[in-house]
Amino acid sequence: MLKILPFLLVLAVWIYAFIDCLNTPEKDVRKLPKVVWVIIVLLFGQVLIGPIAWFAVGRPRRNTPYGATRATERRWIAPDDNPDFLKSIKDDRGPTPTDGPAPTDRPGTPPSSPESGERSLEEWEEEFRRKDGPDDGPSKG
Repeated sequence: MLKILPFLLVLAVWIYAFIDCLNTPEKDVRKLPKVVWVIIVLLFGQVLIGPIAWFAVGRPRRNTPYGATRATERRWIAPDDNPDFLKSIKDDRGPTPTDGPAPTDRPGTPPSSPESGERSLEEWEEEFRRKDGPDDGPSKG
């Protein structure tokens, strides 16, 4: 069985490289046309030169961040430096205090911004006391 194992491994790599080369879109293949890569993988597959060349040079890079296509774009960007990420956070937050009143500013809720002032807080507390009823203190039991 051990005599067959190297042959099976080479065959498996050869078949995998061939199928991977066939399934890769023409526009994603690097350095040479796709047809040439298929021929290289088929002709030099028994000695693993073709499949190794395909994996090292011809196969498209799958680890490109943010859909980068050029080498200068293939770098990791921290979230606080990524304008797309920052824009998505701003969109998720909803309106800001400069956009107008927040949707939670309605009667019966505490003020959510400092612009509401102390008077609004006092009015809210008074309304809460009226709804809660008179406070007789802690009950003795």
